[in-house]
Amino acid sequence: MKILLPVDGTPSSLHAVQHALRLRREGLDANFVLANVQTPPSLYEVVTAHDPAVLDDMRRAAGADLLAPAEALLEGAGAAWESEVAGGEPGHVLVDLVETYGCDAVVMGAQEEGEGIGPVAMALLEHCPVPVTVVRAPAAAEPADAQA
Repeated sequence: MKILLPVDGTPSSLHAVQHALRLRREGLDANFVLANVQTPPSLYEVVTAHDPAVLDDMRRAAGADLLAPAEALLEGAGAAWESEVAGGEPGHVLVDLVETYGCDAVVMGAQEEGEGIGPVAMALLEHCPVPVTVVRAPAAAEPADAQA
């Protein structure tokens, strides 16, 4: 089974990677595709950079930095994976990546605590041709003073 793991650098996305690895430890025969989608450059970036290749290089580097912690988790677990940094509207690009890589499922993080499901997760839930699991991060423990 090939699972797409969208990673945006948030703790929630890393929690989803940990969830997928837990499924693998419990016996799921899976390998992974890590994906980071960089949004298109703003008009200001285009005007000031003057060179589209510079913007592409910057976005690839930023995406690679965001993927590094997830890659370290996968490497530490001995899991097989591929990585992709893409550009565009995240919901559409991730659906395209599912099809390009032949993924069987998507495991992704919900928005940060208390914010519900974000627009990228909603886009995948609505348009993705494979099952999508949205993983909520564990609730923060209450301080000891509040438990009295």
